[in-house]
Amino acid sequence: MDVKSDIKQWLTEHLQVPIQEAGNKDIYYALLLYVKNKIKGRTALHSQKKVYYISSEFLIGKLLGNNLINLSLYDDVSDVLASHGKELSEIEEVEPEPSLGNGGLGRLAACFLDSMTTLGLPGTGISLNYHYGLFKQKFSNNLQNEEPNPWIEDTSWLNKCDISYKVDFDKFSLNSVVYEIDITGYHTQHINKLCLFDIGSLDASIVHDGIIFDKTAINKNLTLFLYPDDSDEAGHLLRIAQQYFMVSNAASLIFAEMEANNYSFNDLHKHVVIQINDTHPTLVIPELICRLIEKSIVIEDAAEIVAKTVAYTNHTILAEALEKWPLKYLEKVVPALVDIIKYLDLAVKRKYPASDLAIIDTNNFVHMARLDIHYSFSVNGVAALHTDILKHSELAAFHKIYPTKFNNKTNGITFRRWLMHCNAELTSYLSNLIGPKFKQDALALKTLNTYSDDVLVLNILQEIKQIKKQQFIDYAKANYNIKLSANSIFDVQIKRIHEYKRQQMNALYIIHKYLEIKSGIYPKRPISFIFGGKAAPAYKIAKHIIHLLLCLQQLINNDDKVSRYIKILFVENYNVGVAEKLIPAADISEQISLASKEASGTGNMKFMLNGALTIGTMDGANVEIAELVGLDNIYIFGKDSKTVMELYQTCGYKPLDYYNNSNVIKQAVDFIKSPQLLALGQEEKLTELFNELINKDWFMSLIDLVDYIRAKDQAFADYENKTDWARKCLINIAHAGYFSSDRTIAEYNKEIWKLK
Repeated sequence: MDVKSDIKQWLTEHLQVPIQEAGNKDIYYALLLYVKNKIKGRTALHSQKKVYYISSEFLIGKLLGNNLINLSLYDDVSDVLASHGKELSEIEEVEPEPSLGNGGLGRLAACFLDSMTTLGLPGTGISLNYHYGLFKQKFSNNLQNEEPNPWIEDTSWLNKCDISYKVDFDKFSLNSVVYEIDITGYHTQHINKLCLFDIGSLDASIVHDGIIFDKTAINKNLTLFLYPDDSDEAGHLLRIAQQYFMVSNAASLIFAEMEANNYSFNDLHKHVVIQINDTHPTLVIPELICRLIEKSIVIEDAAEIVAKTVAYTNHTILAEALEKWPLKYLEKVVPALVDIIKYLDLAVKRKYPASDLAIIDTNNFVHMARLDIHYSFSVNGVAALHTDILKHSELAAFHKIYPTKFNNKTNGITFRRWLMHCNAELTSYLSNLIGPKFKQDALALKTLNTYSDDVLVLNILQEIKQIKKQQFIDYAKANYNIKLSANSIFDVQIKRIHEYKRQQMNALYIIHKYLEIKSGIYPKRPISFIFGGKAAPAYKIAKHIIHLLLCLQQLINNDDKVSRYIKILFVENYNVGVAEKLIPAADISEQISLASKEASGTGNMKFMLNGALTIGTMDGANVEIAELVGLDNIYIFGKDSKTVMELYQTCGYKPLDYYNNSNVIKQAVDFIKSPQLLALGQEEKLTELFNELINKDWFMSLIDLVDYIRAKDQAFADYENKTDWARKCLINIAHAGYFSSDRTIAEYNKEIWKLK
């Protein structure tokens, strides 16, 4: 039986009605079971050494389309459905998106699992099975509101396992419920696993008034939410409990697999590599030492074994994002680990007495990153600039004593989802033009460079972009009741809302453009400013930035004169599914973080791959993008990282000076408190944001604003030369192959994991 006949027979048997009469939801469930049946029986990758990738987030996105592509079934399923009057893209919309992550950290982890399987590297992803994720973002009265984001259904990609592990806290114990998701690779016959730990005593009824719940009832709330509010002690204790539950289960799983293979625990590092994704899994270090002591290994040897087993990925330059916990909180949640942490700290202090190297500081805070660095064999940054800053600035004291531990692994993205799945039109054209090799070897995209002066090719790239823009226009109209112009420039900033990512600076540009239009200075072409992202519930200024943007959206979109030239769309509850629609439609990618503050970024890579041009600072992976495509094919602005770091060190930045010395800046900032916006927003929030900008502006929006306006206006002007613009886009696509997560994972394996 051929593949299409097999698909048709499966659907006919499982739907019990003709395919053309079945509902989209029923077809989705039938296809989910079809894929799981195809995967069933595939064995997990195995070798003498295996990586366990522990991360608090795995933003895996919807899985039906990704799995169909990996199994080479997507086109066949699409054809069968089309022959019965059904669209696979509509079926995919039915799938709930797993609420297992928030941003780049989680999306990276998901890409890495895909690439590990594709490259034939044995590994297991480890996290928690969050039932409500971060939260579902809802807008009302121009404010972000948070609601639970349930996603788990009776029929899903989750496979419940018949194993359970006991986790002991201070005054109670919890037994885990273990779920697995099979991770397929592209054109491979094996699988890896994403292992998600849950509790059977979860009680969702304790959630009320949005996402409020009793944070002290850990036996009921442990796996409800990702990153529960930790603005009070109860929140801190819950966060620690979540982290310990994750790593304790991880240790149990690892030890069970060691025993099943009859490996000696003295040889743990010969068979296991634990890659910890940021500091959230740090407690795995003392936990493993504790487990080894239970196996009659003395603590000195146990610590040495673990240090040869654990590798640490640093994802942040922001000091406030480097986790540290009061020792007294650890004593309340995981007292069994405290003596081990104290022992590790004392061992460090005996060897390296400098206070900035101590695991436990003089205020009795436990610094998780310091624990990771001292007791791991590898510390990697995620972009060349980021790693350089870690080595020579933020973690220079550690680099001095551990120079061989530090290494760079520039982030990457999986092309299966971020090109083949979300941009079938571009994928098909590239396959016909340069051959399909790029699907498995992303560097083959370089062949596209030979067509940089081929007007026919450039015109077709523009036509594909217009198709993707129209698709998003239709989506926006159906879901947000906004009509965007197909003739407009799509200027897109989609990422977590944070001051260092500087959505507030983009807002000031929009205000500047609004004031120009009101004064009779009009853009040559309409511009659609599109935003997406969530602010942490307790992060006031980030929520104020959302409030400002939503007020501007209401003001501008309802102004008949202005809305002919500019419009704003702030996508509600931005997620992977929305990104898959928006990124291929974008003309301009906003990567405007303050130089030295973004570790890498991966959105910049996804936009580049789909033919959008970057407006950005020389920050994170923007630096490597600029080196690859050349400064003529990216729009760089702003102070460089060295200048910024010097300003921090000398307290040399005074935002009020910039505000007082530039009419352009003053007019834009003053508009935040204008009668027009106060009529639509809350005066307290807008005033607080205004005061933050002129008095503190910790991430220096005002220092770069004028240069940002210059770069952005230049990009909009350049867009009018469509052939030159298309050439720039082609060059970006051609050089995007370096940012494949397959390349990143190959480097992890060659230089850190050494699995085979």
